[in-house]
Amino acid sequence: MSIIQTFKERGFFQQVTHDEALAQKIEQGSICCYTGFDPTADSLHVGHLIPMMGLAHLQRAGHRVIALVGGGTALIGDPSGKTEMRKILTKERIETNIVGLKAQLSQFLDFSDGRAELVNNADWLCALNYIDFLRDIGRHFSVNRMLSFETYKIRMETGLSFLEFNYQLLQAYDFLELYRRYGCLLQMGGDDQWANIISGTDLIRRVEQVEAYGLTYPLLTTSSGKKMGKTEKGAVWLSSEKTSPYDYYQYWVNIDDADVEKCLAFFTFLPMDEVKRLGALQGADIREAKARLAFETTALLHGEQQAQQAQEAAQALFGRKTNNLENVPTTTIAEARVTEGIGLFELFVEVQLCKSKGEARRLFAQGGIYVNEARVSDENWRLASENLVQGSVLLRAGKKRYHRLMVE
Repeated sequence: MSIIQTFKERGFFQQVTHDEALAQKIEQGSICCYTGFDPTADSLHVGHLIPMMGLAHLQRAGHRVIALVGGGTALIGDPSGKTEMRKILTKERIETNIVGLKAQLSQFLDFSDGRAELVNNADWLCALNYIDFLRDIGRHFSVNRMLSFETYKIRMETGLSFLEFNYQLLQAYDFLELYRRYGCLLQMGGDDQWANIISGTDLIRRVEQVEAYGLTYPLLTTSSGKKMGKTEKGAVWLSSEKTSPYDYYQYWVNIDDADVEKCLAFFTFLPMDEVKRLGALQGADIREAKARLAFETTALLHGEQQAQQAQEAAQALFGRKTNNLENVPTTTIAEARVTEGIGLFELFVEVQLCKSKGEARRLFAQGGIYVNEARVSDENWRLASENLVQGSVLLRAGKKRYHRLMVE
């Protein structure tokens, strides 16, 4: 099966510049492809998984892949999908972020022996001569055409800076530079990048008289049309420091039934026969599919040991198969603090089950605060020694968010 067929079968395929021509090019042998990642934070999130998995599928099919980090373009900010200008980052912050991104990309791509490349566009963008760039690159772009793209149309209503207006030229130039340096002929990205991608293929055709290709993935949404990758705590990060392996596992095991098959196809390497079997399960049996999805996705990012521990913690809390809670997210406090007493709302904020005391009060009013599986009805409740069971107390926010507090 060709990589194009794999993409279509798994749902990665949204738009392509030249469908048949790209398929023929791939059938002729290996193709070099790239996807860009903006280092706007020190971690990627669930929204980046589709492009990461796309590169991983290409690499497994024997093609050369490039993960391009936008150390240069991040100094400007991509206006795509944004109603306001992005926060300008310092070069030092961007460099720190890139270190975090490389570690996460390495979980999906094999960078050993040149099998994949991690490239920073700051290597060429930061050294550009502005006048030369305008003469050599800018003359190939029509302002009228650029303003016809949806990305700029939306921003024209709220204000588009000249700084951001340059972003499309720079991304197109990235594609040209990667073609010149690595023979890269295919750029992939989310569907909101379509205008930037076709600008790159057009630039390569005009400057080098070579046909390059672009392919976009669907944007990551739930069956109800909402953006996927958000929880009560905010974004689901790929960094274990921002989203623990347990919370990451819980995110996937709790997705809507209607999204299970799609997520198995997108975010695991399971054969499609198995994906379809699991996706066809109904009623209580769908739990098997969700558990498999959660385990596979967590193992891919954090390793099988962390996935196993997250699974055991989930079974301890929800399946009641074991009394072992050692893998449940845990915070340790000194015994003196228990003696002093900790207020209910303060406690839930401290262990990050709630973002603020105001949120904790709202959760309490809804009857959603539990201690040792008993609902708390007294807002003046304070943690005391009698609440401890074998030196710990189990806290729950709502139906599914747990945290264990240990006392030493």
